[in-house]
Amino acid sequence: MSFLQRNILDFSPPPFGLDVSDLSLKALWLSREGSRDQVTSFGSVSVPQGAIVDGEILKEDVVVESIRELVRTAGPKHISTRKVICSLPETKAFLRIISLPRMEREEAREAVKWEIEANIPLSLEQVHYDWQILPDMFATEKGKMSVLVVAVARSAAEQFCTVLERAGLEPIGLETESIAQVRSLLSEEHKSETVLIVDIGDRRTSFVMAIGNVPVFTSSVPLSSQMMTDAISKGMGLSFDEAEKLKIRSGLGSLSLPSPQLQAVRPILENLSSEIERSLDFYFSTLRYSKKLDAVIFCGGGANTQGLLPYFSSRIRQNIEFGNPWTNIRLGKEIPPIDRNHSTQYSTVIGLALRGLDEYESIA
Repeated sequence: MSFLQRNILDFSPPPFGLDVSDLSLKALWLSREGSRDQVTSFGSVSVPQGAIVDGEILKEDVVVESIRELVRTAGPKHISTRKVICSLPETKAFLRIISLPRMEREEAREAVKWEIEANIPLSLEQVHYDWQILPDMFATEKGKMSVLVVAVARSAAEQFCTVLERAGLEPIGLETESIAQVRSLLSEEHKSETVLIVDIGDRRTSFVMAIGNVPVFTSSVPLSSQMMTDAISKGMGLSFDEAEKLKIRSGLGSLSLPSPQLQAVRPILENLSSEIERSLDFYFSTLRYSKKLDAVIFCGGGANTQGLLPYFSSRIRQNIEFGNPWTNIRLGKEIPPIDRNHSTQYSTVIGLALRGLDEYESIA
């Protein structure tokens, strides 16, 4: 699903993925030979604070220059294509599952337009949208079918396209973070399972409930890895940089004998635990597309904090997996070029690059 889909009219290399967040940009470019995939290029650069806030680009010139720097410095090979598939922040998107009487696709196309007006707080003229008829298992009533609808404000999508084009790139697709993460993190083993993905980022934590490869519910809260560092800084009388180094080096410390850093961040962890439980309760009591939770996957930079997964596993009484975004990349016996701890931060951009590669393959 995409808000912008421009045809690839030539057989030039596939597009690369670009993940845009408040404090960083990540790029990754995949190639395929036969049954083997290869990471041709990847990289990450920081974005100056205040240039992007809550997914809104406030300083276009700064972001344009950051994108140019990323494309220029990514390796091991130079990114030689201008075509890109870019992420859109979840905060700028609306995801809904709507119920319609069973009908042919062409009839559904018109019906979806009416439902968008009723379910999204923007007019049809103000959004880019895409939709997908879901398998029968999602139908809530006999004679009905469920349709996944994702929409984003036209102004936000057009601003992203403008910035990409100013940086010398050709955007051929825009996609929400949740859809890209589902593509990279969920393997065939999760095909019929209900999975909660928890993405702990620098500025916010996002939740994605997915069944198979379909995200059915998304939300986010302003609880983040950066807030944990700030709590350690204030609670232990350290500078922010010292607290960040301590968090990276020692994590939460001992869970059986609470460390000073665990005591400092416990209120944030408890709030986040409550938000996870609230999201699960809403899903199972209101949406009810499935009856049980099969897996919980953590990703994002904050998921690397030592002791975090055991803490939440005990708190919400669920086994938690550390996200593996390489699960659908066919690397053979090769080791991923990004180490395990950093790979989870690339979950979104790997999903974007994989989509670019698969769509390119389908027309080549």
